[in-house]
Amino acid sequence: MTGNLKRLAKRAAIGAGLEASWLVAVAGLMRQARGRGVIFTLHHVRPQRAEAFAPNAHLEITPHFLDAALQRLTRDGYRFVRLDEVPVLLAEPEGGRPFAAFTLDDGYINNMEHALPVFERHRAPFTVFITKGFAEGSHSIWWETLAVLLRQAGEIHFDFGHGSERLALTSPRQQWDAFDRFAWYIHRFDEARAVAAIDTLAREIGIEPADIVRDLVMGPAQLQRLAGHPLAALGAHTISHRALARLPEAEARIEMEVSADYVEAVTGIRPATIAYPYGTPQAATTREAAIAGRLGFSVAVTTQPGLPAAGRTGYLPRMSLNGFYQKRRYVSALASGIPLKLMGR
Repeated sequence: MTGNLKRLAKRAAIGAGLEASWLVAVAGLMRQARGRGVIFTLHHVRPQRAEAFAPNAHLEITPHFLDAALQRLTRDGYRFVRLDEVPVLLAEPEGGRPFAAFTLDDGYINNMEHALPVFERHRAPFTVFITKGFAEGSHSIWWETLAVLLRQAGEIHFDFGHGSERLALTSPRQQWDAFDRFAWYIHRFDEARAVAAIDTLAREIGIEPADIVRDLVMGPAQLQRLAGHPLAALGAHTISHRALARLPEAEARIEMEVSADYVEAVTGIRPATIAYPYGTPQAATTREAAIAGRLGFSVAVTTQPGLPAAGRTGYLPRMSLNGFYQKRRYVSALASGIPLKLMGR
């Protein structure tokens, strides 16, 4: 089975699981799966764009869907809370009204342009996690650079560790396969060197990675403005957005601490929350949770699917509002916790 077929099969399986979970929830079954509340992960919030090759489509939802999600959660009885309130809420006696907290990773401009008006409409607090290198323009966003590069290049030559190879990029399938190979390379070799190599490749055909970051990410003035909004909070998201678990402990600590220093310097408010880059079990471990605790973060979040539980505030799971599953009933299904039970978690 090709990589593209595997992706489609996985997407179909997840969609089927969400449909089944929604039907179980509608039938009033497995109510105990819901837990105290849910933390949602978002990235881009912007109008939909039609592109045959869109490797980051899972990271973006439309403002219309965000509005529908908030409406559905309100209808389902959820209260909207700040992320830093979650530890206290988890310690409360069971049986209260469930909560929903919203988080957005990476600090994209569209979070302020398109997401903020929706959150205002529903009086829903939210936290945006800031990567210092993105906000300053000193680090590129490899997955965004790669999407533009593979869409424009036609063909490229790259050494994945076994000598230079030619990659044809004339079809979406070839572009998808190439993206998968680069992602594999980044997550298995030295990440900083791999990203630098992609940046060099992009510049060779006239693409400037720094321009992509500047077009997408909020700078200091915008962050100050956002931080002044009563519904908004800013959290730390490291300096470079590298997988912390693959770094020496001292370097991981610097990534986390300096990111918090930057947010405080820009906004005057020390962030109490942090999101681990990538947030997978391979990228964030209990070591990072211990570092977060020593640095004084009250909440640290992963991207691992799950519902938050008391006692694990340094390693909290989140549910993704994913661009491939933009249906109201899927929001109810995710918040219910039923998909987790069906997966045996």
